[in-house]
Amino acid sequence: MRVGFGYDSHVFEAGKPLVLGGVAIPGCDGLKAHSDGDVLIHAVIDALFGAAALGDIGSHFPDSDERWRGADSARLLSQTVDELARRGFRVGNLDATVICERPRLRPHVDAIRGRLAALLRVDASRVSVKGKTNEGMDAVGAGAGIVAHAAVLLEECNCGIM
Repeated sequence: MRVGFGYDSHVFEAGKPLVLGGVAIPGCDGLKAHSDGDVLIHAVIDALFGAAALGDIGSHFPDSDERWRGADSARLLSQTVDELARRGFRVGNLDATVICERPRLRPHVDAIRGRLAALLRVDASRVSVKGKTNEGMDAVGAGAGIVAHAAVLLEECNCGIM
């Protein structure tokens, strides 16, 4: 078994849709990024690559590569899970925390957990997503953007492509 930790942060950008964990969140500006700005999936990808000692999201999907401009982060996560399976890993579980003042995540948590579980190819009971605020502290607390943390457990297996 291997453990990985991921982190990502993005500031809000008016006029873009907000996507968190592969789920469109209505009524809130999106996030400024080279891809779709899904800060939660980016943290999950970093955790997965970290657990497998394969670098980080930027080494696999660099923002200097135009192929990834506006990319659907759910697709990037699927490609990551495929790569890990080829190397003999499968996801054991995910525990993630999203930190923001807006939007309120509670109404979206079940949909996000379900979407992430499908992308990770695990049962939703193996995916935890929590929303927290920063209680007004720092730029995130002032509402400038969103931060996400993710911890994953990878299991070594003879799984090939799942």
